Amino acid sequence: MRKLALAVCCLLLAGGLVSGVEVTFVKFDKDKKEVTVKEGGEEKVYKITAATKFSSVDKAGAARALTYDDVLKGLTNPKAAGKLKFDVTAKDGTILEAKMPGKKK
Repeated sequence: MRKLALAVCCLLLAGGLVSGVEVTFVKFDKDKKEVTVKEGGEEKVYKITAATKFSSVDKAGAARALTYDDVLKGLTNPKAAGKLKFDVTAKDGTILEAKMPGKKK
């Protein structure tokens, strides 16, 4: 019984370390590589690093890798603020993975 309780506690703690949620894009600071997003009702600032992985997922669920330059085009677009929604997996204020909405080609 103790082993089961310990396993459940470890699972809950590990789940809290890395969070993946859908966010709404607010603004992007190109110089600092910081993305401000709205998560639920509050705004959060996440840092983009060299280890951040970007992908595009279309409606059928097919994913394709994106480069930082591809993502930069979308984040610097003035029409994206408040409208662009994407999934973010973050840890300690840094984006580990971002899944952007994609279109079929």
